[in-house]
Amino acid sequence: MSSMSRARVARRIAAGAAFGGGGIGLAGAAVAGLLLAEVRLARRHVGIGTTPHVPHAEGRYGRVWDAPGGTALRLAMLGDSTAAGQGVHRSGQTPGALLASGLAAVAERPVELANVALPGARSDDLDRQVGAVLADPARIPDVCVIMIGANDVTNRMPATRSVRHLAGAVRRLRTAGAEVVVGTCPDLGTIEPVQQPLRWLARRASRQLAAAQTIGVVEQGGRTVSLGDLLGPEFAANPRELFGPDKYHPSAEGYATAAMAVLPTVCATLGLWPAEEERPDLSRREGFLPVARAAAEAASEAGTEVAAAMPTGPRGPWALLKRRRRRRVAEAEPASARST
Repeated sequence: MSSMSRARVARRIAAGAAFGGGGIGLAGAAVAGLLLAEVRLARRHVGIGTTPHVPHAEGRYGRVWDAPGGTALRLAMLGDSTAAGQGVHRSGQTPGALLASGLAAVAERPVELANVALPGARSDDLDRQVGAVLADPARIPDVCVIMIGANDVTNRMPATRSVRHLAGAVRRLRTAGAEVVVGTCPDLGTIEPVQQPLRWLARRASRQLAAAQTIGVVEQGGRTVSLGDLLGPEFAANPRELFGPDKYHPSAEGYATAAMAVLPTVCATLGLWPAEEERPDLSRREGFLPVARAAAEAASEAGTEVAAAMPTGPRGPWALLKRRRRRRVAEAEPASARST
C-alpha cells in the first residue's frame, strides 16, 4: 500500500473512530477466514496463550539522584505484553525499567515507575488501565507510555473501535495532566513463524492501524513513535538475537532497541531534550506535514515521531514528523521498593 493510500485509509478510520463509525476492519472480508486460521496457527507456534512471565519492575529508579526534599518524576506504562515486558527474565530488561532508568539519567532526578500493562490486552482494556493509573489524584504520572495494537490485529478488532479506545485513553490522561507517548502497533509481518499470505496481510493491517492510531493520538495531544518492524533492519537481520525464545516477543536486546527509540520522545514531552533538536532537521527529512500524511510515513519507517504542530492547514491539522537520534539505554538497575 502506498503512503498516500495509507493516509486516505487512516483518515477514514480516524474519522470513523471520532464520529462513532462502525466496522472498518483490519482485513477485507474475502481474506478474513484465511487470516483468522493462519493467526491461530501462528499463535500456537509462538506459544501465545501460555502463562506469561513478566518480571516485576515497578519502583524507584535513578536512586543516585535522590536528594532531601526532592521529588521523583512519575512514569506509567500501559498496554499489552510489549509494554509489560513479557519475554525477558530480569526486571531491568523490561521497557518500563529501561525508560525509567534512561529518563532518570537525562533529568538527573529519580523516577517512579508504575506498570499496569497486561499481556494479551487489546485497546478495549485501556479504559481499565487508565482508571488504575489515575486512581490516586496525588500520584498522577508526569508521562505515560502506551504500547498497544498487536492483539487488536490478531483478534480482528475493527480499526475504528481500536482507535476510539486509544484516543479516549489519551484524552483522559491528557485531561488529568499527564504527557502521553504511544508506541504504535508493531509490524506483525516480522514474526518468524508467520507465513505467507498472512505475513503480507499482517504487515498491511499493522501499518494501517499504526497510521490510524497516530492520527487519533495526535488529535488528543499525545505523541507517537512508530515501532514498525520493532525498529529497523536489525530485526530482519538478527531475528534470533532480537526476538525472545517464543519468536514473538522481543528479547532483552530487542526491548533495549525499542526503548532507545522511545526515550528521546519521552524526554522531549517533559522539556528535557535540547531545544535545538525540537526544530525540524531537513537533513533527516523532518518537517511539517498534514497529520494523515505524517502518520502514513511514520507507519512505514520505524522510530519516527509524530507530534501535533498546527491545528489547521490547507488539508486539516498538521503535524511535525521527526526522526530523532536514538539514545543508547543500558539494562536498568534493580528498582528499589516503591516509595510513597
